[in-house]
Amino acid sequence: MSAMRYTYLGPEGTFTEAALRTLPEAATRELVPMVSVPAALDAVRNGDAAAALVPIENSVEGGVTATLDELAAGSPLMIYREVLLPIAFALLARPGTKLSDVKTVTGHPVAQPQVRKWLRANLPDALWESAASNADGARLVQEGKYDAAFAGEFAASTYGLEPLVTDIHDAENAETRFVLVGRPARPAAPTGADRTSVVIWLGDDRPGALLELLQEFAVRGVNLMLIQSRPTGAGIGNYCFAVDAEGHISERRVGEALMGLKRICPKVRFLGSYPRAGVAVEDVPGPRPGTSDREFTEASDWLTRCQDGRA
Repeated sequence: MSAMRYTYLGPEGTFTEAALRTLPEAATRELVPMVSVPAALDAVRNGDAAAALVPIENSVEGGVTATLDELAAGSPLMIYREVLLPIAFALLARPGTKLSDVKTVTGHPVAQPQVRKWLRANLPDALWESAASNADGARLVQEGKYDAAFAGEFAASTYGLEPLVTDIHDAENAETRFVLVGRPARPAAPTGADRTSVVIWLGDDRPGALLELLQEFAVRGVNLMLIQSRPTGAGIGNYCFAVDAEGHISERRVGEALMGLKRICPKVRFLGSYPRAGVAVEDVPGPRPGTSDREFTEASDWLTRCQDGRA
């Protein structure tokens, strides 16, 4: 049954699979690897899977464009939770390979900026070619198409490879954020440590257009955690913006910010309000003075009294 099936960016042995297996419900679901982020999400859109786990942001490289673009296009989907996974690579090769034998390497394009300094220091003459995923790179090494691949060390046994070097990362504490995506439904109740994701299209390209968008958040005390421009495909200079904001759509300051965006933008796509991974409620700063739900309610009540002649 599709309700018992989750898809993910495959093949087997990807960091995405490792992240998915950290979810408690993964133990009771059929986990199906897909060849790409669009394929994983399309399985949800057409009803072949209940949800898909895909990467959306890396602490070194920023937003994962394939996911951001796919969530902005096609029939709407919603994010229901996120997973943070520490990322360190191993250089995997066929048994018997020595580091001096490695002339060609492969891995996911997002992996390259995370190992660039290591490559320059240890394999300066190696030729890099990108693969659909890190695990797919491991598969290509198994097939003899490349000498080595950057992937999770856990992928070695899956593809009959051996790690030549482990714990490779140019940046300490590198993480990738993954999101569990399903068909649109009511968001989960707020937890006090939430994230709201939207995609916003500007009406026209004019001075101050982006500032107007940002002010809808700023004047209501809503902190932005990510903003990334993406081309719409409608020509040079036409962009939409993927935005992550602190808070939940049920909070007045967030809800009113989204209403403000809807008034001034031709299109706003709500991608979900969901719990932030690894963040405790007590670590979330309280709302800026004047932006709490109580203060929004008091201001609304005051306006009503003014309209009724009771101010």
